[in-house]
Amino acid sequence: MGPVNWLAVVLAANIAVAVGLVWYGPLFRAGRPLLEGQGGAPRSYGLAVLVMLACAWLMGHNFARIGAEKLSAKPWLYWMMSGGFALFIAAPALFLGLARHGVALRERLEDCGFWIAAFLAMGTTFWALG
Repeated sequence: MGPVNWLAVVLAANIAVAVGLVWYGPLFRAGRPLLEGQGGAPRSYGLAVLVMLACAWLMGHNFARIGAEKLSAKPWLYWMMSGGFALFIAAPALFLGLARHGVALRERLEDCGFWIAAFLAMGTTFWALG
């Protein structure tokens, strides 16, 4: 196992939150912030950064385990792994959880799309700093 790129972990988490700010702001104009507090007011983004930091930490360890040599020979693994986590773990779990609480289909798809985009952005960050 190679070393974890901690700079990429921290940067990827912050980029994922930035993707969320754009996703729920100018891109879809969903009328709801990335994190919603009481009365619909936006909450502190510290929680969002912590959650994304945990995801990026997992991703960073995964890429370290694969190894720099293999990743440089097969750079598509960055997007395959990060997108695979999002498409087959994060998005389905979120979709089912939101469906259980009666959230509208459009909102569920927007939220799942955000997680896929955020994970792909994190994978891109690891690739760029690889």
